[in-house]
Amino acid sequence: MARQDAVPLELEEVKTQRPPLGRRLFNLARQHPLGLFGLLTVALLFFAAIFADLIVPYDPQAIDREALLAGPSSSHLLGTDRLGRDVLSRTIFGARISLFIGLVSVGFGVTIGAALGIISGYLGRLVDSVIQRSVDILLAFPAIVLVLAVVTVIGDDDSAVRVFLADNTPLPEGSFMGIPFFLDIFIISLAIAVAVVAGVTRIVRGAVLSLKENVYVDAARALGASDARIMLRHIFPNVAALVVILASITLPIAIIAEAAISFLGIGVPVPTPSWGADLTGPNRATAQTGAWWPVFFPGLALSLVVLGFNMLGDAFRDISDPRLRGALGSGSGGGSSTGGI
Repeated sequence: MARQDAVPLELEEVKTQRPPLGRRLFNLARQHPLGLFGLLTVALLFFAAIFADLIVPYDPQAIDREALLAGPSSSHLLGTDRLGRDVLSRTIFGARISLFIGLVSVGFGVTIGAALGIISGYLGRLVDSVIQRSVDILLAFPAIVLVLAVVTVIGDDDSAVRVFLADNTPLPEGSFMGIPFFLDIFIISLAIAVAVVAGVTRIVRGAVLSLKENVYVDAARALGASDARIMLRHIFPNVAALVVILASITLPIAIIAEAAISFLGIGVPVPTPSWGADLTGPNRATAQTGAWWPVFFPGLALSLVVLGFNMLGDAFRDISDPRLRGALGSGSGGGSSTGGI
């Protein structure tokens, strides 16, 4: 039999050239125009909140007796309210208050809710029952009623929470980081965080229930990994994108909650600039008589910020979900084609 020598095959490595970063960002923006709108709106909110002291034309709490309820003009672009305070300045400073409350409440609420959801879904049994029954109690109340109840309980001057925060933490009761009544506003943020915890815990638990049945979790358990290590190294990375999406969706809800309780008169202390406080009280009464600008512009800012965060969260969900990437190649535009979480 003739001997045949093996001929080595020469395999040519196919290298795909990755497009430059600028082009990738351009394609991403073209595929998600609503997400780009949300990003620009959120960026404008952060800019206004951080640099409010530098860009406002007037002191937002300064009273001008000679310009009471003056309409939009060259000297007051958005007009003045019944006390002569500049509406544009109060709207810009209101962004700082709203963003602070949103970030603090979502930071605490989403972090605690995600941790409880992972523990509840993975451990199950008695731990799951205790956590979920506690969540059921919180969810039994409408969100705004729950926030009002918590603010009433922990926001009182003699409440144990307020006394503890005032005596054992560096949180000041006066102005701090350009935010007046800092401790009062921080307590409002904690009250909103309680409502956030309940919803986030339930959603994250549902995701963990399916993740813990995967093969890699069984393999890690067979190799001797502890429950804490499995939850931290295997479960959490797979729900991290969901947690970020929940944060982007919950943050505008927290801003609306602050506006709602300020609208009801128990939120941000007056005369602190607040979108919710400027939508109610005397401003609402003057709007009914024809002076619409003190109410319209804070309400417009609130609506745009909420819409921007929702559009940005939708776009991030579509980008982070591999099941949706193929459908987005047609450039049909953003996450408006898919439903919520």
